[in-house]
Amino acid sequence: MASSSDPWVKEYNEASRLADDISSMIADRGSLPQSGPEIMRHTSAIRRKITILGTRLDSLESLLTRIPPKSITDKEMHKRQDMLSNLKSKAKQMATSFNMSNFANREDLLGQSKKADDMNRVAGLDNQGIVGLQRQIMKEQDEGLEKLEETVLSTKHIALAVNEELTLHTRLIDDLEDHVDVTNSRLQRVQKRLAILNKRTKGGCSCMCLLLSVVAIVILAVIVWLLVKYL
Repeated sequence: MASSSDPWVKEYNEASRLADDISSMIADRGSLPQSGPEIMRHTSAIRRKITILGTRLDSLESLLTRIPPKSITDKEMHKRQDMLSNLKSKAKQMATSFNMSNFANREDLLGQSKKADDMNRVAGLDNQGIVGLQRQIMKEQDEGLEKLEETVLSTKHIALAVNEELTLHTRLIDDLEDHVDVTNSRLQRVQKRLAILNKRTKGGCSCMCLLLSVVAIVILAVIVWLLVKYL
């Protein structure tokens, strides 16, 4: 293989070390809690590095196409193509494990023209320029993560407010049920008292009618006696 001072070899070694670093981070991920901010930050860092690896692979492919035909042998060219293909396969596998379909299947999703645009984006950059581009990508991703964090916090606050409102409404409903039960109990007592009063009223009416009947009979008897005596 060509000397390590060769730009393509140097870039490939850096990309290979980055891929090993990502593999190590994926292995460490199993020792972290299944949920929480720590696993979220670790996962975001892995996804960010996978994106950077994709940029390096595009740069490697671009550099490989720009190598002068007679500067290396055909055997060396095929060897580099195989090395790049294996590294791309490894990166694609890692991206797929994190559901990064935009990376793993971008030829299918975006088409060959988009891939060519990505290659043209890094074609005119040296190693320092590529590092600057990667930093820009990392900055954009960090800003996206910050916005996502703000959204999550805002959603959390809204959820807490809704929960407090629901708790308040639950207490109000419980109080209303208690008042309904008390009112229902009072209504039943009033209905019982009305029934008793109704019975008493009916009983008093019967006694009054009987008394009036007796008085009428006495009066008739007196009238009859007076008529008999004076006639």
